Amino acid sequence: EVHLQLKTKSKVFCSCKNEFGHEANKNICPICAGHPGTLPVMNKKVVDDAILLGLATNCKITPLTSFARKHYYYPDLPKNYQITQDADPICQDGYISIELEDGSEKKIRLIRIHMEEDAGKNIHTSLGFSLVDLNRAGTPLVEIVSQPDMENAQQAKAYLMRLHSIVQYLGISDANMEEGSFRADVNISVRKKTTDQLGQRIELKNINSFKFITQAIEYETQRQIQALESGEKIYPETRQWDRKNQKTVMMRRKEGADDYRYFPEPDLPAIEIDSKWIDGIRKTIPELPGEKLRRFQKDYGLPYADALILIESIPLANYFEQTCKTCKNPKSACNWILRNLLAYLNEHKADINNTKMTPENLAGLVNEIEAGNINSKVAQDVFADMIATGKTATEIIKEKDLGQVDSTDLLEEIAKKIVENNPDETAKYKAGNLRLFGFFVGQAMKETGGKANPKVLNDIFTKLLK
Repeated sequence: EVHLQLKTKSKVFCSCKNEFGHEANKNICPICAGHPGTLPVMNKKVVDDAILLGLATNCKITPLTSFARKHYYYPDLPKNYQITQDADPICQDGYISIELEDGSEKKIRLIRIHMEEDAGKNIHTSLGFSLVDLNRAGTPLVEIVSQPDMENAQQAKAYLMRLHSIVQYLGISDANMEEGSFRADVNISVRKKTTDQLGQRIELKNINSFKFITQAIEYETQRQIQALESGEKIYPETRQWDRKNQKTVMMRRKEGADDYRYFPEPDLPAIEIDSKWIDGIRKTIPELPGEKLRRFQKDYGLPYADALILIESIPLANYFEQTCKTCKNPKSACNWILRNLLAYLNEHKADINNTKMTPENLAGLVNEIEAGNINSKVAQDVFADMIATGKTATEIIKEKDLGQVDSTDLLEEIAKKIVENNPDETAKYKAGNLRLFGFFVGQAMKETGGKANPKVLNDIFTKLLK
């Protein structure tokens, strides 16, 4: 179950600002604060976004969808009920395709996507009491509920990452896990290999990172297996992930649907969604992550693993495509982005949109290498200068006289001296110690300040050392 906060300007049933990070209880009104006698008014943008997400995840859109009240008592829910959807959610029977490690695809079926309002937030103090911030109350949510089609932690992670990418591509949520706008409740059960009957389901509540979700699933799976093998009974309960001790701990026994006493919401009319409405939204669907993944592999010749990393981030994918507009070798550009550029951004906690290494400049560096003007070793130094100064590769190569030495006569003269000055190594190489070949090439590189053409050097030393 994934709870996704939508980034509409206002809340779902009132005109209060839908913004994160404000002073506690700043963005509230009698409606979202649950005052008696207030009436909710539906935000149409929420319905539009829910339909858009449903179409992007291959769902059927419900022609007549309505709301219900879900009753429970908690300090952050001032009405003592949540407005949600029950019998006829807005989207049903969809699926999301994920790629498995062997390169095959798997469909993760979706039971439903429904609209609802978020609750407020309890803030627990170190002094032994709690405070309630209602700024989040009434924030528009969609809840995405999947079938039990994921068989291990890696598949669950792949599903969540793909869903996370889809909502960002659609532009309906920032899906910030740290701020709680993308929250996952993971339901886990185990079964013996000899039966298709799933065991008792345990819910892990509100885990806010893909890493922790993976760890929690792996731990809870083993916990349940060990409990069953020891003769224990698994009871329905809600647990949470203890990051410090790397284990799940019980929060409370799990409520059943009957405990919530669902009944139709009397203050909101049903919503009729016709084909014209659906077709209008369908036209706004952008290229989605799965489509971009296949296109990057086909058009740019990228390996699956590299293309997958690029498409999971919209800014990263855009940066790559911008680079490819003037780059002569897309696969080489991809390598520079995934290895050098991302390493720099992670180390300096920088944003790809603000780096001094523009896509055009990176393309220029790759083109200099492709043209044989610099070798890969020198290119590393040029890259470091470029990202620090914002200069082009051509400017740095010219300023520092880093152009590659291609002269066969000059390199042959250097190579002969190295062979003559190292008789012991030459004898050992000729006696069968072929690993010494790198020693000779390294000496020549040192002599030329790293500017020698490696291919030309290899050919020369191969002939000299025969």
